[in-house]
Amino acid sequence: MNSVKTGIYVCLAWLLCGCNPLMQASLDTFKAAVVGPAPLVLSQAQVDAVPFPQIKVTTVSSEGVMALIRQRDDLQFWVASGKQVLLMRDGLVVRTVGLGTDLDGTRWQGQSPFQQGLHRVPDGYRSSRQIDLVDGYRVGITVTSRLTREGMETLEILDKPYTLLRVDEDIEAEALGFRARNRYWVDPTDGFIVQSEQHLSPRLTLKITQLQPARKEAR
Repeated sequence: MNSVKTGIYVCLAWLLCGCNPLMQASLDTFKAAVVGPAPLVLSQAQVDAVPFPQIKVTTVSSEGVMALIRQRDDLQFWVASGKQVLLMRDGLVVRTVGLGTDLDGTRWQGQSPFQQGLHRVPDGYRSSRQIDLVDGYRVGITVTSRLTREGMETLEILDKPYTLLRVDEDIEAEALGFRARNRYWVDPTDGFIVQSEQHLSPRLTLKITQLQPARKEAR
């Protein structure tokens, strides 16, 4: 336990010290903006200089980099230098902290298709989960889901091409009058989610890109 805590403190110190231009950019750009996020220009050298798996996260008003500081079983803790936090499980965001209208929790009713691997889930697969929202203290909101395989697409990340399977997820939260389409680009061999667009609530949408897709520990 002490070694885990030590690792977290070391990582946070690295993120907050500002010695790496990538993390300083994260601190500067992960703030609300009236006209949208300022472009975050990244290089492979900057990414490689940080000894932790990293993701780029974009909202409608901000953009920044987060590092994986802890993993507890299949639950990952991603933190930005501005102290925003994402908790992810199998590539799906299940909780957020510091992003405004935060998602406070996610629970599956039955097995999670993300745990199965989206590359294995049959076309048209249906499931449901419950979410809690900080905004309005709403708890136990049912979200229904239908997954559709959309075929192979090529994305470029840090000037490298990746051929990935795109899976769309149509979600609906009837209690909120909310519908949206999430998109996931996954490695067809193992289901690793390289990039995603996730609508977590009516007021919170994230685009998440793995900056080191070859590092499977960033899963």
